[in-house]
Amino acid sequence: MAYPEKKLELSPEINMQHADILYKYFTEFTPQQQEQWQKLEGLYKEWNEKINVISRKDIDSLYEKHVLHSLSIAASFDFEPGMEIIDIGTGGGFPGIPLAIFFPEVKFLLADSIAKKLKVVEAVAEGIGLTNISTRHTRAEEIRNQKFDFAVSRAVAPLKDLWTWARPLLKTKPHSPDAEHKPGLICLKGGDLAVEIQESGTRPRLMEVYDLFKEEYFKEKHLLYVPR
Repeated sequence: MAYPEKKLELSPEINMQHADILYKYFTEFTPQQQEQWQKLEGLYKEWNEKINVISRKDIDSLYEKHVLHSLSIAASFDFEPGMEIIDIGTGGGFPGIPLAIFFPEVKFLLADSIAKKLKVVEAVAEGIGLTNISTRHTRAEEIRNQKFDFAVSRAVAPLKDLWTWARPLLKTKPHSPDAEHKPGLICLKGGDLAVEIQESGTRPRLMEVYDLFKEEYFKEKHLLYVPR
């Protein structure tokens, strides 16, 4: 499947509203993806009133601070059709839901230890017709007998803990012989990470989100990749 990259004209019947920031950096979305992006705001605002999964001050910046931030992974990694990805500590569904929209032929397991957050994830997924995700009320370290091509996470725990949880869940071989990246952990973090990286005992590849998306919010936001 060809994933979004080139400029396109938006379908005239679809008003993208705040989602237009996505089109500053990604294009060639299918009409279904366009509709899914559009519906996210209303669904998250509705559910956030019942179960708080997004800071009240951030809900109006949903597309920049949550959706686009999650898609920095899509800008840096090409998940192949048939891959299996686990989102550790998904919370309200980030980065899992935006990635599942972006990669409709990839399977995502969104795991969290707080059941009520997964209720929001499931409602949003159902509301936009997202069929390539499943959820599990569990801690990552309790998952057994299932392996993934990548583990993704966003500001859930220190890198040392994330790697401890993720490493046993990762496949030992790439999805295909010509895969660009080995199975590994991909996480989104902010601030000065020098001590955290040192304490983790890992040697991650560190990428700056601001290099991908020239928005003020992404200064000092990082994308870390630790290969298996």
